[in-house]
Amino acid sequence: MVSNVPFVRQTAWISLFPQLLFCGLLISGYYIAGQQEFFLFGTLTYLAVSISLRYLVPRSHRKGIDLVKQKSFKAAIPLFERSYNFFSKNQWIDRYRYLTLLSSSKMCYREMALVNIAFCYGQIGNADKSIEYYNRILTEFPSNGIAIAALNFLNGISRVEK
Repeated sequence: MVSNVPFVRQTAWISLFPQLLFCGLLISGYYIAGQQEFFLFGTLTYLAVSISLRYLVPRSHRKGIDLVKQKSFKAAIPLFERSYNFFSKNQWIDRYRYLTLLSSSKMCYREMALVNIAFCYGQIGNADKSIEYYNRILTEFPSNGIAIAALNFLNGISRVEK
C-alpha cells in the first residue's frame, strides 16, 4: 500500500564512512579467508547484518511507522512511546547508531519517536498534546527544525482562529 503520509528522512552523510569501513572489513575478511567471491560475500553479509539490525532492534519504531503508513495514528503512539523508552534506557545504542544499527539517520531514534508522537496526536485532532510533544522535542533537541516549523504552523492557526 502506497502511503500519502509525509516522511522526512535526514541523512548524516558522515555516517557512511564507518559503514563503508565495516563493509570493507567484511570483504577483507572473506578475502583473507580465501573466498573467491570475497566482494559478493562481504557485501551480502553487510546487507544481512544491516537489515537485521535495523529491523530487529528498533522493532517498536518500525511497527509504529507501519501503522502511520496505514493511517492508524492512535495505535502508533504507544509503539513510538515504547521506542522512546527503549532508546532512553539504551542511549549508547542510539548515540552510536551509525555503528550499532548501521543507520545513517541524522536524527536519533528518541528524537524521531517524539516527532512521530507529536505528528500522530496532530493527525487524530489532539492539538494540545501535539503542541505539548513539539515543545518537549525542543526541550530535549533544541535545533529540531520539524518541531520549530510545526509549532510555528500550529501557533499561526490558533492566532487566525481567535
